[in-house]
Amino acid sequence: MSTPAAPPPPRKTNRIGLDVLSYKGSKTTLCAGCGHNSISERVIECFYELGVEPWHVAKFSGIGCSSKSPAYFLGMAHAFNGVHGRMPALATGALLANSTLLGLGVAGDGDAASIGLGQFMHMVRRNVPLICIIEDNGVYGLTKGQFSATADLGSTQKGGAVNDLPPFDCCALALEWGATFVARSFSGDKKQLQAILKTAISHRGLSVIDVVSPCVTFNDHVGSTKSYAYMKEHDLALNELDYVPAYEDIAVEIAEGEAMDVPLHDGSHLRIRKLGHDFDPTSRLAALAAIEEAETKAEVLTGVLYVNTGKPTFLDLLNLPPEPIATLPESRVRPSRAVLEEVMEELR
Repeated sequence: MSTPAAPPPPRKTNRIGLDVLSYKGSKTTLCAGCGHNSISERVIECFYELGVEPWHVAKFSGIGCSSKSPAYFLGMAHAFNGVHGRMPALATGALLANSTLLGLGVAGDGDAASIGLGQFMHMVRRNVPLICIIEDNGVYGLTKGQFSATADLGSTQKGGAVNDLPPFDCCALALEWGATFVARSFSGDKKQLQAILKTAISHRGLSVIDVVSPCVTFNDHVGSTKSYAYMKEHDLALNELDYVPAYEDIAVEIAEGEAMDVPLHDGSHLRIRKLGHDFDPTSRLAALAAIEEAETKAEVLTGVLYVNTGKPTFLDLLNLPPEPIATLPESRVRPSRAVLEEVMEELR
């Protein structure tokens, strides 16, 4: 008589009872080794570990290799893949209609810094409450590796062509136009990217995260400034980051001058430890100066560049209700006859 097989061990679940499979998506179709896949893995880990309900997340993207990424994580979330460069408009409209959603937008450097630059600019100035991940590889990977607007001056293509145009720095643009959380990371730095993503999930306002994400097919060669080898040699970490969720004990003794705690909107804390830099992440001017200094030294500055938890979001400025607009009764969305008559009188 055979012995019955032992039942499989129960799957590990997070604080809301979901296992990690609930946070995954489809199998990736990107190139093996693509940095975008590493970013997708970090998104899965962070949302799972924080216990975010995936069906309360809305994912948005445009066109490009980066815009395929949302298919590979949070399969239970709402999603919309739109036109090239138009992710900010899609996200803004959806979040205005339903402010209860947690918005996550993924853009490439072509999406954000080229065809979609105008849309990116207005999303930033409005402080739309959205996590905006820019998967930055410096090339148009979907159309055979031409330079994008973030390619560094003097960098070379795989075929040897030299870029003779200066780049846009998406973090500097976000700082200039008013984003309230700005960070840069490298797809190969798991610990740093996790801390940044968890902070963005808890932040209420626009989070712009520029992630250098090497394209193994077109931009991972000698002469590229967005390759794995270049990033490992030139990555300058501005700070060491820890994220402490609101549901964990945040009490800690911090020696003077060694670290600072930044309270976030949901009660979580971003703990920032200095790494030999006299840098204040709550100063926008200090962040811009640090980016400028790193550029002159051919260094890629990573870490949290700026955080501001006091600026109202676009939803706050419009005084939108906490409920989805489509669920409001007619009495709350339709002006009274007296109001309509007053408007018509003003137009006579």
